[in-house]
Amino acid sequence: MRRAFLLAFVVALAAMPLLPVPEFWITQANYIGLYTLVVIGLVLLTGIAGLTSFGQAAFVGLGAYTAAFLTLKYGMSPWLTVWFGLAFTAVAALILGWITLRMSGHYLPLATIAWGLSLFYLLGNIDALGKYDGLLGIPAIRFFGIELNTGRSFYYLLWIIVVLAAIGVTRLLDSRTGRALRAVKGGATMAEAMGIDTYRTKVTAFVIAALLASVSGWLFAHFQRTVNPSPFGLKMGIEYLFMAVLGGVGHVWGALVGAGVVKILEDQLQVWLPKLLGGSGNYEVIVFGIVLVLVLQYARDGIWAFVEARLPRRDRAVDWADAPALPERARPPHGEVVLDVKAVRKEFGGLVAVNDVSFSVRAGEILGLIGPNGAGKSTTFNLVTGVLPATRGEVRLMGERIEGLTSRAIARRGVSRTFQHVKMIPAMTVLENVALGAHLRGARGVAAAMLRVDRAEERRLFKEAEKQLRRIGMEASMHELAGNLALGPQRLMEIARALCADPTLLLLDEPAAGLRLKEKQALAATLRQLRGEGLSILLVEHDMDLVMGLVDRVVVMEFGTRLIEGTPEEVQASPAVRAAYLGTEH
Repeated sequence: MRRAFLLAFVVALAAMPLLPVPEFWITQANYIGLYTLVVIGLVLLTGIAGLTSFGQAAFVGLGAYTAAFLTLKYGMSPWLTVWFGLAFTAVAALILGWITLRMSGHYLPLATIAWGLSLFYLLGNIDALGKYDGLLGIPAIRFFGIELNTGRSFYYLLWIIVVLAAIGVTRLLDSRTGRALRAVKGGATMAEAMGIDTYRTKVTAFVIAALLASVSGWLFAHFQRTVNPSPFGLKMGIEYLFMAVLGGVGHVWGALVGAGVVKILEDQLQVWLPKLLGGSGNYEVIVFGIVLVLVLQYARDGIWAFVEARLPRRDRAVDWADAPALPERARPPHGEVVLDVKAVRKEFGGLVAVNDVSFSVRAGEILGLIGPNGAGKSTTFNLVTGVLPATRGEVRLMGERIEGLTSRAIARRGVSRTFQHVKMIPAMTVLENVALGAHLRGARGVAAAMLRVDRAEERRLFKEAEKQLRRIGMEASMHELAGNLALGPQRLMEIARALCADPTLLLLDEPAAGLRLKEKQALAATLRQLRGEGLSILLVEHDMDLVMGLVDRVVVMEFGTRLIEGTPEEVQASPAVRAAYLGTEH
């Protein structure tokens, strides 16, 4: 039905100029297409990657002014100026992204306002660009000898580009890179642990959004036949973001809905409101402000979410049965030291969270790390995985020091983990969440995804994800949205995701929390199987029955220090351990 819906939309688009539709509505449709291109970029940037930008209108201006200047000054063909505009915009986006995308919270949108205003005033003060009067007399685009100098003739070129952009971004989101973009929105910790370069991923989204805006500017210049700074100011930057939110900031096709609704309403309100109120003025801005507040309060997913909810959900076709398996790491010999932690220490100001703790994990061994709440177990995990830098001490993986490396670099060397509080992407399926764990085992990027030449690699990644879900007994839930799962299955999904990375060392932070008895028994059986395959496991867990019946050795921590290390029997018999947990040695 989804394909039928898309086909019907394309047919309706193609038929519109052939029907006796007034020229006014053809012009409206062209402006909606121009806006949609920009808003598709905002869906990717804001809705998917979680980066709010008010400055996209400035990138539209860069594309428009580059086309206008090169065409008028040097007589360059529009089919060449578009590439110059894209190159110029890409350089500007990379520079601005390098400066602003390291910011977080409210600082990022404030920065986009700042450079958006700066570019607007820059365009308005350059003599060669006509200052605020702009550039006039821009020639129309010629396509196979046909001059696209009317709204109807321009229509097809514009909407072919819009549909191709929407399909390309939709394909991108259904790929290894798309999963990385979604992961970035939830914060850097989980994404970096999966081996995703979060900063590079953010820059990628930023540049793609800027390039789409630049193409819109190029088309705008040759459609309008004149450019001046007014369409590229902060007001339009805010309006583009409003279109994205209204249509559905997390949905590619919501960009079209948002652009269409805003453009049509804006024009109609400019006619209706003065008649209704008996005076002229920008009353439509007031209406849009009220609408935005209502949308944010009652329909945060936008208009397209209502359409999406009424379309039948289609499970991903299982087309990876015959895909070749991904290559696997060679396991170290049984008993070889995999992780060696030596006198590691972590201080937060005057607080010592981990105080010169030492332990080692050998190949084919499960080491339990236990202790009362606040003992420093999770902090130790974060020191091993690079989430936190150690104040001093050494952490060695297969003899190589890793304590100064990033989480991403440590993940690349074979360390995978779960989290004390489940970290996942609720809007993705269980299968897609687990496939995210295999990010480092793939290599295809943006262009391959948009051109759909990454499908062989995708099939291999999903085959691995299904294998790990089958290993933990969750294959029946692979097409379920992860956000619909109860806490127990979410934790099992995290373990499958960690296993998808093919780790040498697996760190599990309270994996049994929220599991029922049978799920705990199945988890224990899975971990024993992994140990038998030579995998090294470091386990933090509060369920003492599970720990003592599963691990080979136990390290007990108290107040950030190592209290005792030994076999489960030795630890259970220790008066010091009983005192740590119960406050008494008796």
